[in-house]
Amino acid sequence: MATYTPMIQQYLKVKAEYQDAFLFFRLGDFYEMFFDDAVKASQVLEITLTSRDGGSEDRIPMCGVPYHAAPQYIEQLIEKGFKVAICEQTEDPKQAKGVVRREVVQLITPGTMMEGKGLNERENNYLASISRFADDQYGFAVSDLTTGESQVTITKSMDEVLNELATSGAREVVISASHTDELQKKIRERGQVTLSMEEDIQSYVSFEALLSHLTNVEIKQTAARLFNYLYRTQKRSLDHLQAVRFYTVDQYMKIDYYSKRNLELTETIRSKGKKGSLLWLLDETKTAMGSRMLKSWVDRPLINQQQIELRHSVVDTLFSCYFERQEIREKLTEVYDLERLAGRIAFGNVNARDLIQLKKSLLQIPLLKSMVENLPNEATKQLADKLEPCEEITDLLERAIVDNPPLSIKEGNIISDGYNEELDRYRYASRNGKQWIAELEKEEREKTGIKSLKIGYNRVFGYYIEVTRANLSLLKEGQYERKQTLANAERFITPDLKEKETLILEAEEKSTELEYELFTTIREYVKEYIPQIQRLAKVVSELDVLQCFAEISEARHYTKPSFTTDRRLVIKNGRHPVVEKVMNAQEYVPNDCHMGDEREILLITGPNMSGKSTYMRQVALTSILAQIGCYVPADEAKLPIFDQVFTRIGAADDLISGQSTFMVEMLEAKNAIVNATRNSLILFDEIGRGTSTYDGMALAQSIIEYIHERIEAKTLFSTHYHELTVLGEQLSMLNNVHVSAIEQNGKVVFLHKIKEGAADKSYGIHVAELAELPKELIARANEILQALESGDNTSSKEEKKVVPNKVSEDAQLSFFAEPKVEVKANLSSKEKKTLESLKSLNILEMTPMQAFNILFDLHKQAKS
Repeated sequence: MATYTPMIQQYLKVKAEYQDAFLFFRLGDFYEMFFDDAVKASQVLEITLTSRDGGSEDRIPMCGVPYHAAPQYIEQLIEKGFKVAICEQTEDPKQAKGVVRREVVQLITPGTMMEGKGLNERENNYLASISRFADDQYGFAVSDLTTGESQVTITKSMDEVLNELATSGAREVVISASHTDELQKKIRERGQVTLSMEEDIQSYVSFEALLSHLTNVEIKQTAARLFNYLYRTQKRSLDHLQAVRFYTVDQYMKIDYYSKRNLELTETIRSKGKKGSLLWLLDETKTAMGSRMLKSWVDRPLINQQQIELRHSVVDTLFSCYFERQEIREKLTEVYDLERLAGRIAFGNVNARDLIQLKKSLLQIPLLKSMVENLPNEATKQLADKLEPCEEITDLLERAIVDNPPLSIKEGNIISDGYNEELDRYRYASRNGKQWIAELEKEEREKTGIKSLKIGYNRVFGYYIEVTRANLSLLKEGQYERKQTLANAERFITPDLKEKETLILEAEEKSTELEYELFTTIREYVKEYIPQIQRLAKVVSELDVLQCFAEISEARHYTKPSFTTDRRLVIKNGRHPVVEKVMNAQEYVPNDCHMGDEREILLITGPNMSGKSTYMRQVALTSILAQIGCYVPADEAKLPIFDQVFTRIGAADDLISGQSTFMVEMLEAKNAIVNATRNSLILFDEIGRGTSTYDGMALAQSIIEYIHERIEAKTLFSTHYHELTVLGEQLSMLNNVHVSAIEQNGKVVFLHKIKEGAADKSYGIHVAELAELPKELIARANEILQALESGDNTSSKEEKKVVPNKVSEDAQLSFFAEPKVEVKANLSSKEKKTLESLKSLNILEMTPMQAFNILFDLHKQAKS
């Protein structure tokens, strides 16, 4: 350290405390970075890497960004998962002895961003914290610094806490350095997540009020870890943080990460974007905060019937009152993001335009309140009662802030005339002085006869009289005092002009200073109302989501669902909401679904591409829509309230953790089988297809039997193993259904209609033909299929070639062919043993799958 200059020593001392962040070190009009920060930042930001002398033998790598352009560079770094520590001068250079004191004034991280393009106004920007406790319990807390809302819970396993993390979408997770590598690895596997460390789990006076209602020690410590990190890194007022809300995962319908992905609730599997998801379909909200609330409802459907029906009641009223709903929608478009405005006010980065947005928003509240009060429903009247207009703020902002203020809060022209007497006097002096100057210019033109004479101003010389060289002869000797000579003109001053200049500039300077003081006073006054604004924001958001449900339901012909207590599920003419929207609604084929005590499992067979997966998904989405409080895409829907939804749909490798498609399939199946209850909904699509035919069918049948005997959950199970359809005769609560198709002129036509009974074939080659595989390939596939179905493993008589990769007798499709048994006169002891095993079998008491498995074992014995 001693070899470096004092400034570089200062930099290194500050950097030592922020090793995991880029240090933006303020030097004049630039933020500079040195050493490794400079090398890395120059690559990430694509800026020039230079060097400077720092006192050592070698020059120090350096790069920098202009102060005024820093936000865009900071945003680039945050978007890529980095952190940025802002180090500012905290001492007046005129009073400094030696190097000016500098300190980090804020640490900006992915989870603590307050503004910028990287923030999606329709999504929360959560910072999460995870704490591990005894008995493998985990505390989980999230906070959105932009809105001030915080939540905390306790989970029972690592999988459960990881599921909560995935649901939150948090971009940054605060943990203890002592947490296991396994947990850190699992967190990183869930996506681009920044890990931060915080060891302090004690609560302090600065945020104790946010935790005082929590009684559980572990819950309190989990939230305290989060708040300690926030207060340590942000170093400013966080008055907008709301009391932490405790919740349990059992309060809501549980939908694990994989099921949300498979059902495409908030993003699609292919593009990872919102378009094409259920959230995309539903989001007809008019406010950003309403959109965020809608996403939270989709992520966490209710299981409390009373709460669900209360939402349905409001939707029902808004559905019926079309004109009133349109008026409400129109007023909501004029409401800005109250939650994030409150956050900016508390954070101290609000400007006058933000306060005008707040005023315009609050002016809509009395109108909304009147509209909602007049709706014929007790639940809507309760909503109206919570719409507090905050008239004190509206009145203040109406009097204090001009309608079109500038962006900067330090350059004046923010405060309205008449708000402050002292400010009005400064303004009068300034305006009167400028009027005097305008009149002086007119007088001097008349006095000198110089029509081009003008009085101007610049920051260096102040006010001046400018006369062109051609007119200098018209001036009397000593009439003006010469100030500056230009190429084509001379500039002069007079004692009176200097006197007025002093008066004007002093008035303008004092006016600007006073305006800033008045603005900060107004901001502090508004800050006192932050809790009231936040409560109002919640009510407006709820109204926005419910009107959105009514609007969608009417436009797309949804119907109000009802709930059954006997676990019956009846959906008449149900549709998949997203598929219906994407395709022409008139072309969509609706389907019924009936399930009850004697019909708990539907085994679905039918051709590829016929709509089995769509049918399964639409049942799940119908239940989810009903339990978030929306109407559903069906002519009629009577539903049980599901506590959980599990899916195993689609094929996907988990390359990050090194798991194959089949392993992912088995893990998702295990998750459902282990955690499902009698009140759950399970969707299994093609279980077992990732392995050999015998293994796959054995697993599929075993899973069906286990669900039937042990869990009794409502289950939709689609399969191409037609041999499993015999289970309809053996399992009392299983029924076969199929998606119908017909053949016309050698072509398959999918009817997309669910019918009772099992399908007769899969039409796999027809689907290959639809995909336009080469005709020669299709013809050969049909040839091989006919040979297999007829029990002949050779090619046709016309084709003399040997079939490439000829199907052997013990391959996946061997059960289609009749095995050729060679009879020998003298049997070996092994063959006699095999024959005895065959004789001892009681075939009439076997299931088809057991018979297949035993036949397979005997076949192997005979060949060995």
